[in-house]
This record gives sequence, C-alpha cells and structure tokens, in this order.
Amino acid sequence: MASKLTLKQAKKLKNTRHVLGISGGKDSAALAIYIRDNYPEIHEKIEYFFTDTGAELEEVYDFLDRLEGYLGKKIERLTQERGFEHFLTIHNNFLPSPRQRWCTLMMKIKPFEAFVKDDPVVTYVGIRADENREGYISHKDTIQAVFPFIEDGLVRDDIFQILEDTVGIPAYYEWRSRSGCYFCFFQRQDEWLGLKRMHPDLFEKAKKIEKEAGQGYTWVQGKTLDEVVARAEEREKERSGYTNNKQSIIRWQDKIRYEAEDDDPEDQACIICSL
Repeated sequence: MASKLTLKQAKKLKNTRHVLGISGGKDSAALAIYIRDNYPEIHEKIEYFFTDTGAELEEVYDFLDRLEGYLGKKIERLTQERGFEHFLTIHNNFLPSPRQRWCTLMMKIKPFEAFVKDDPVVTYVGIRADENREGYISHKDTIQAVFPFIEDGLVRDDIFQILEDTVGIPAYYEWRSRSGCYFCFFQRQDEWLGLKRMHPDLFEKAKKIEKEAGQGYTWVQGKTLDEVVARAEEREKERSGYTNNKQSIIRWQDKIRYEAEDDDPEDQACIICSL
C-alpha cells in the first residue's frame, strides 16, 4: 500500500518522479494551480497527466487547454490504443456499474500504472480537507501520496475561488456535477437530461450501447435512458412551479459552488481522478 507524505517530505526526495493526475474536474485542476502558485519548486518537478478514455466531453478538452496555458507546462495525455467498445466486448458486453468498475481499471488505472512503471513516484492527490474519502491509492510500494489540500486545510469554497480567480470553472458543471465519460453511470437523472440537450449525439450513442450491447443491463439500474430522461423532465416541470424570479437568476457557477453536493463517498465516479 502506498504511504502518505507531507509536502515538506516530498520536496526533499531525490531520484523520484512527481506526478499529478488532471481529471478535467474542479479539484485536480485547482490543486495543480495551487501548487504552481504556492509551491513553485514542486511545480517545476511535477509531470501533469490526463488519462483520456476517448469518451470525454468536448468541454473537458477545452478546459484542459486553458489549464495547460496557465500552468505553463504540458499536460501529458495518456490514452489506450483501443476504446471503450473494445473493452466492453472483452467484458462480455456487460456494462460497467458502481459495483463493476472495469472501465476505471482498464481505461484509467492501467494507463496510469504504465505511465509511472516501477519508478519511485510521488502522486499529488486533490482530496479536500472537508471530504471523507481516500480516492485511488495505489498498492504499489513505489508510489507515495501527498494530500496538499488536507495538509493546508483547503475546503470546497477555496477550490471554487482558486478556479474563478484563474482559469474559470469547467463549462460542463452548468449541467453536470462531475467530470468523466459521457456515459458515466454515476450521472443523476437530470444530468442524463443535460447530456441529451447539450450533446444529443452522445446521448444517442449511449442509448445505442445500452440497447445493442448491454446484455439486458442499463446505465441506470432498472431504467432505460429514455425512461430516465422522461422522469427528469417531469421533475423539472414540478420544480419550476416552485422557482421564483430571484432563484432563477442565480449564476450556475454560484449554484454549484454553494448548493450542489458532490461529496458523497458512495457516489464518487472514477476514483483514479483523485490522483
């Protein structure tokens, strides 16, 4: 099991690679910015990387480009030679699920471990001081983890402030609560509806996978995507009856900053994204 280090201990290490995985989400991006601005000597050592499944939203790539510009360093794109459909086939067409996260293993963890090989590595993890989870911790004894936000006491509001002061909040948060693949099974009902509206082509692609290669399983347990978005539309109409003019003009950035919840330890998407 990987051991945990402090920032001070990490700075003293020699002949060790320093890596920070960027998920395309708020916490890992804010951590990269925080280290650049507060620990420049560590920033100079860090290799930034993004594990690209090939099923990411266009907004994620746009955000990565802005972040790369601010960091002044390349974010290495790690990719698999074959995409999701290949791995779906070798897993007997069983859709991934919260209990069977083979997509995380095959398309996130394995590319990362191939990237670091057996080199001594320190990985910087973007878990905040107000969270109750561990994220992905490698079992390789060559990998040690550092948790700068926990060590320095940064919480959710700090993360949003860092982003708003620099590269901005990723655009997909306007309708989605997390980064990840367009078909991520951790999406909530209204987020599937958001996918249908913002990226109808990807929504149809997710429906096709569900229908033709799902072995009878669905992305959302017990419901087809058409049923999911129909219910989401019903709930949207119900909520609209309670929305007054003052609520309707709240910026989406403020809504997710102060109202949205994304920290349920049982509702975390790709744990590799917390690297």
